[in-house]
Amino acid sequence: MMRSLFNINIQELKGVGEKRAQLFTKLGAPSVGALLRLYPRAYEDWSCPHLIKNAPLNEPCAIRATVLSKPKEIRIRSSMTLYKVNVTDGVNDMEITFFNNPYILKLLKENEEYTFYGKVTANFLKRQMSSPKFIPSKNSPKVFPIYPLTEGLTNRIIVNTVKNALKLLPDAIRDPIPENLRMEYGLCHLRFALLNIHFPNSMEDMLMAKRRLAFEELLVLQLGLLQLKLKNRSESQYKLSNTDVDKFYSLLPYKPTSAQNRAVTEALKDMTSGKTMSRLIQGDVGSGKTAVAAALCYCTVQNGIQAALMAPTEILAQQHYKSFSHLLKNINVALLTGSMSAPKKREVLSGLSSGEIQLVIGTHALISKGVSFKNLGLVITDEQHRFGVSQRAELAIKGNNPHMLVMSATPIPRTLALMIYGDLDISILDELPPGRQKVDTYAITSNKRKRAFNFIKKQIDEGRQCYIICPMIDESGNDMASVKDYSDKVKNSLLPGYNTAILHGKMKSKEKEEVMRDFLDNKISVLISTTVVEVGVDVPNATVMLIENAERYGLSQLHQLRGRVGRGKYKSTCILISDAQNSEAVTRLKAMCLTNDGFKISEQDLKLRGPGDFFGQRQHGLPELKIADMINDIDIIKQSQSAAQKIISADTALTKQEHRGLRAEVKQLFKGTDLI
Repeated sequence: MMRSLFNINIQELKGVGEKRAQLFTKLGAPSVGALLRLYPRAYEDWSCPHLIKNAPLNEPCAIRATVLSKPKEIRIRSSMTLYKVNVTDGVNDMEITFFNNPYILKLLKENEEYTFYGKVTANFLKRQMSSPKFIPSKNSPKVFPIYPLTEGLTNRIIVNTVKNALKLLPDAIRDPIPENLRMEYGLCHLRFALLNIHFPNSMEDMLMAKRRLAFEELLVLQLGLLQLKLKNRSESQYKLSNTDVDKFYSLLPYKPTSAQNRAVTEALKDMTSGKTMSRLIQGDVGSGKTAVAAALCYCTVQNGIQAALMAPTEILAQQHYKSFSHLLKNINVALLTGSMSAPKKREVLSGLSSGEIQLVIGTHALISKGVSFKNLGLVITDEQHRFGVSQRAELAIKGNNPHMLVMSATPIPRTLALMIYGDLDISILDELPPGRQKVDTYAITSNKRKRAFNFIKKQIDEGRQCYIICPMIDESGNDMASVKDYSDKVKNSLLPGYNTAILHGKMKSKEKEEVMRDFLDNKISVLISTTVVEVGVDVPNATVMLIENAERYGLSQLHQLRGRVGRGKYKSTCILISDAQNSEAVTRLKAMCLTNDGFKISEQDLKLRGPGDFFGQRQHGLPELKIADMINDIDIIKQSQSAAQKIISADTALTKQEHRGLRAEVKQLFKGTDLI
């Protein structure tokens, strides 16, 4: 049983002492079961050895050859000794060189055949190999696994330890995926999968094993998330009865889009059902998520219940506070941030605990110890990709199982959204409100910077404003543009005589607020900033976003920055300046010029950067996936989602006999996380 293998300490395997066990634990394999789930990160195909004369040059390949004579030791200098050996495949000879490896004298024996794996090079006289891997041909694997390593553990040590672990795998191992499910989705048995993910007989067998294990991992993940979703759908004491949202819509300066209407309707249906709402509002930059949040806050407060909105930065919290206060004039709205004075903070805390404050908007300060509410019934977190699951849970426990709304401006395909936010229902805003328009985007090299600034000058002369984004705050000795240095250049040569200001994260909150206010009031024509403006600044008069060293940013971040312009009635432009020549940077900048669609942008970003960088290090709070790939396994994700829904519909708690293995896997996967 796999379950019992997780209970066998890795030190019980041959060759694993206390120190080596610590290294395996560092790799995430403290037990035999965990080691069997430590999958190879790559494979070398040893299954079809080449003849020496036919071996591809400068590419890894396998060659089967016999050692012609004992290796020769050649001392070059005190720190360098070469070991040379001649081998033959029966037709051609080849010279192999090893560096500073005295063990070669004992490991390679004359007249014995070995399989060598490495890169072949050639000159006019002979073919050569340098420091190849090798193994006696009689023991040669078809496909050789390459494992993730840590200092002190070589690939050879891990290979031998995994072989010993596989000996403990029972012949009649129970598969956690029921047979009918394996048949339906064409999945191999777990025993075959584990044997062939580590030491496959062919690449085809490896791919079959990988597909099955990825399906299992994704299935188990989604079963856990679906259980969490059901757990969150408990009875709610905050059932809304007054939901006259038309009164709120009359406060808006524009008619809401059908997407906004749909999202509000879906959320209010949850909030009037008697069950707790847990919903994600996902939309592109400027799609009107804030108006949806405001509508729900309005309806919540009309029912005598408090609401709270948590933003990741003070700038964004202040922006929301101003917007909500202006829109919801008859509601007592307060701001709570870490930089507020102690007396003001005490006043807000008192108002929250008494219920006098109906809606509070703040930063992480909302989840600090001294904050308590009278009847918190709606919790909203903005820019979800910046908060872990635990942080939104910390705010939720300030109330008694309140309704939860999560907003994200990082649009991702729905299939992936169901994975990342599997514990939430999803509403998608796929329309832009009136006044939002396409932003023309151009990628240029630095030799066209002067022309770009002539364009900026023309825009400012017409009364418009401009953002300039730099990756650094101070000069750092590299080629990256810095806010302070760039500001001097703009003032002295690029735009002399124009009002400019700088903004960056190291400034005090009061300073930042003053700069933001002056920019909003058009007292500043050019704002030179770091990505601190990525969220929070809403200046309809700003029409140009110029980004220096644009290759330094991910696609989604560039798209977020671009979303700062095009918010008013004026035609807007984004200019990306980069001299980078590498293909990934060129592809990224080209994608920005081709589309304004955030969903397409994020798909491209996922492909280029991978989910780890895209979502941040475990920011989404999910258990770490060991073998499934959220980019390349979309078909498997869809299949496993469908299977998980069927299983949970029939057996919510996974208590049926055929689901016991899956229930154990769910507990194992979510062990140590804040989800289950």
